[in-house]
Amino acid sequence: MIEAVLTVDDIPSGNTEEIVQYLNENGITAVMFAVGNKLEKNPDPAIYALRHGMIVGNHSYSHPAFSSLSLEEAKGEIEKSEELLDKLYLAAGVERKYRPFRFPYGDKGGANKDALQQYLASRGFNKLKDTQIPYAFWKETGRDRDIDTLWTFDFAEYRIRKGSGFTLEDVFRRIREPAPAEGAPLLQDGGSHILLMHAHDETGELVPDYWKILIGALLDKGVVFRTPEFFPAG
Repeated sequence: MIEAVLTVDDIPSGNTEEIVQYLNENGITAVMFAVGNKLEKNPDPAIYALRHGMIVGNHSYSHPAFSSLSLEEAKGEIEKSEELLDKLYLAAGVERKYRPFRFPYGDKGGANKDALQQYLASRGFNKLKDTQIPYAFWKETGRDRDIDTLWTFDFAEYRIRKGSGFTLEDVFRRIREPAPAEGAPLLQDGGSHILLMHAHDETGELVPDYWKILIGALLDKGVVFRTPEFFPAG
C-alpha cells in the first residue's frame, strides 16, 4: 500500500474552489498553504476551502526566498500572514485548530534556519505528523525535527508554462521515477508521502483540470489519501 497526505501551495487562486470540489468528491482533505498578499486581494476561495473541510496554513505574506531576508523580515512575513489567517478563519466561521507553516520554495532561511525553527515552535505552529515517513533522508536531513511542513514528493506541475518545454508527460515521468534525485519514489509499495501540488491558474490554462488528472492517476494506482494529523504545538 502507498499512503499520502496532500498539500497544495499558493492559494487563493481562480481554480481553488474547483480543486476543493474535486477533493471533496474523493474524500480527500488537503493542507492548503495561503499567500498573504493574495488573501488580501481575494479571500473568498480560501474561505470556500475552509468551509469545505480543508486546512489552510501560512505560506508567508509575499512568497519570498527566506534565505534572502533578515530574521526580523522573515518573522514579519510570517506574522503579517498570521493576522490575515486569523481573520480568514473568523470570516469562514471555522475554528482554527492547527497552524501549519510552509517556507516558499522550501527555503528554510539559510543562516537563520535554527532561529526560525525556534520561532515557529514558540509561536505555536503545528508540525504535520510525519512519524509514518519511512525514508532515511527524512531523518538524515533533520526534517523529522523541523516544525515547518516540507514534502517527500513534488509533482512540479508548476513548471508547465508556455515555452518552458516542461509538459504533463514530464510530470508523469516524475511520478514513475523509481530513483529520483530528490525526495522519494512515489509509487514504491510501502511508501508514505507528503505530496506537493500547486493551485496555479497558469497551469490550468495549459492543462485544464490538471489536479484531476494527477490525483486521479494516483487514486487509480491505489494510493490512499489520509487525513492530515498534527503534533500539538510547543
